[in-house]
Amino acid sequence: MDIPAAPAALAAWSGVEVLRPLTGGNRNQVMLARRGDEQLVVRRSGRSPAALDWELDLMEHLAAHDVGVPGLVPADDGRRHVDGVLVQELVAGDPPSTDAQWQEVAATLRTLHRVTVGWPQRPGFASARDLLVAERGGDVALDAMPADAVDAVRQSWQPILIGAHCVIHGDIDASNVLVTGARVTVLDWDEARVDVPWFDFAFMPEGADGTVALPVARDVLVTAGIAWEAATCWLPEPDYARRRLAQLYERREGQFT
Repeated sequence: MDIPAAPAALAAWSGVEVLRPLTGGNRNQVMLARRGDEQLVVRRSGRSPAALDWELDLMEHLAAHDVGVPGLVPADDGRRHVDGVLVQELVAGDPPSTDAQWQEVAATLRTLHRVTVGWPQRPGFASARDLLVAERGGDVALDAMPADAVDAVRQSWQPILIGAHCVIHGDIDASNVLVTGARVTVLDWDEARVDVPWFDFAFMPEGADGTVALPVARDVLVTAGIAWEAATCWLPEPDYARRRLAQLYERREGQFT
């Protein structure tokens, strides 16, 4: 089984055999693979080479600071990715399910944010603060949204635009985190960008909140997170984005009436 449109790229890793698709990866194809007795993950990304290099440079930096991330398997000639295809080690573990585990996830995110203050923006991406003026960045295309939706999104972001910019994962939920004992590994950095850190805590269970000093009420943070999802999914996942926008309108109506 080949990754469609990229069998030649995968051949850059000798002996790698694709087995089956993996769940997740809404915007990328993610496959379970093996080479001999070693299980691997093959991912095909639609990001630019510069955006992928940014992500992999970040992985190296985080691993050096003991933040759990998937290990990269270079191609035979040393390249980290080939025509959008990259290979990583398969990480063992289970999604977080208890408050204590989510608190460990929160601690990992705080380390991520601390060690990436001042990190350069991902090529082609923009922060929410930038997007108060700009119309595009990453998957966000505000110029494709109705004007009233853009106003609602920008107004929902403004209360949390507090503090220094740093790298954020941008898509934290149970499907992108694995826990093995006390070790937390964060997967799927496809949506990572430089922004204010609070977005990473928007959809975490409330049991983890006690370890994070949020700058606004949780309800305000969740609204900002929903606004981001509506904006970033508008083109790649339009049905989901419209459901999120409906939730945003409902929440804003409740907050301002």
